Amino acid sequence: MSARRPWWTWAVPYPGKVPDLDPRQWRVLGLLAAAELFDNYDLGLMSLALLQIQQGLGIPEAEIAGVTAVVRLGVLPAFALAVLADRYGRRRLLLLTILGFTLCTFATAFAQDATQYMALQFLARMFVYGETMLAVVVVTEELAARDRGWGIGMLGALGALGHGLASILFGFIEVLPYGWRALYALGAAPLVLLAWFRRGLPETRRFEDHRDRSTTGNGALAGLLAPVTALLRMYPGRMTALCLAIVPFEFVVMTAGTFMAKTLQETHGYEPWAVTTLYLLGGALGIAGNLFAGAVSDRLGRRRVMAVGSVVMGFAIYGFYNGQSWLVPVAWIAMIFAMTGMGVLFKAVGTELFPTSHRSTASGVRAIVGTLGGIAGLALEGTLYEVTGSHAAAITMTLPVLLLPPLVLSLAIPETAARELEDIAPERGAPGPTGGPVD
Repeated sequence: MSARRPWWTWAVPYPGKVPDLDPRQWRVLGLLAAAELFDNYDLGLMSLALLQIQQGLGIPEAEIAGVTAVVRLGVLPAFALAVLADRYGRRRLLLLTILGFTLCTFATAFAQDATQYMALQFLARMFVYGETMLAVVVVTEELAARDRGWGIGMLGALGALGHGLASILFGFIEVLPYGWRALYALGAAPLVLLAWFRRGLPETRRFEDHRDRSTTGNGALAGLLAPVTALLRMYPGRMTALCLAIVPFEFVVMTAGTFMAKTLQETHGYEPWAVTTLYLLGGALGIAGNLFAGAVSDRLGRRRVMAVGSVVMGFAIYGFYNGQSWLVPVAWIAMIFAMTGMGVLFKAVGTELFPTSHRSTASGVRAIVGTLGGIAGLALEGTLYEVTGSHAAAITMTLPVLLLPPLVLSLAIPETAARELEDIAPERGAPGPTGGPVD
């Protein structure tokens, strides 16, 4: 039974036909989008206010890339949350992550030095990454095959409004009491919505069905590690190929994204309000990449759209960091459009390729490997900066690695668009729908 399109979806205008989702699917998508919005608010703050945080905590220029890299290592313990979600359910762990990132974001407002800031944001990122992994898994399991790309794209687009909220508030950073600290203090807002999440968020039907058929004993160590064992046993080739594709993507994206606001202010003379204006006006077009990539890939295929997106992203990053000031807004919009679109499709493919027994665990591996690739990019950027004396030159030197994702995807990853999850990845190495192997 379909339901009328909810009012909140109009926050991200979409010119195409909206899928006919039932009331449960709309409710799940709305709840997860709200959580993603606050996730992205926290994620956006460090990039937007990096200059002010650096000045406030006295972080040397050569060390700032290292600080952001340490913060992003929060993805490592987030893997445990993903594994537990395959064992105890998506709903329980989602509620835990929402509570966790809210408290840690609020506590960051009181950090007194770089070490405290890194520690608190490390914990915040652990919960944020955990929530993001699980949100995509839930959407993948709840929506029909023909709608999955659109749903993950809508989730990403609505969640990206958190960056818009962070951008609006960043425009007032010079007049807010305590500056960047006030922005983090406002991150406590989701606490008032936690009861709403508890009442409205159901467990996914696919996980409930899998749990009913599972024979693993509760509390056994083997049961806790079963998702990891299943991942290693069933589809190791897919996991390896996915990692080889996502590492070069994140290697470039994390570094390029970290220095966007800083470059606008220091190189092109943007005031904080001007950064906010670009992020709001240009970002409104840029985040449409989430929906565009998801919806188009449902029809044309994930691999084809990802190949085009990788090329567009490379040229856009080059234009942003090396072009004249008049070109910067155009390049920035194209860069965000491609980055968000590619991010959505990596999330989609990273969940669709694996069965329910370890889908969340696989999502965790994808996030960890991607983040480690990004951290490697930040580390190399710091080294190249010392040699070149320019963040733009250092980032530009990393762009050739973007040739690798399309190559790996086309040669080693099966197409997943518009296919049922059970056909893409049967449990326990069962044969595919045609009787042949599935991997």
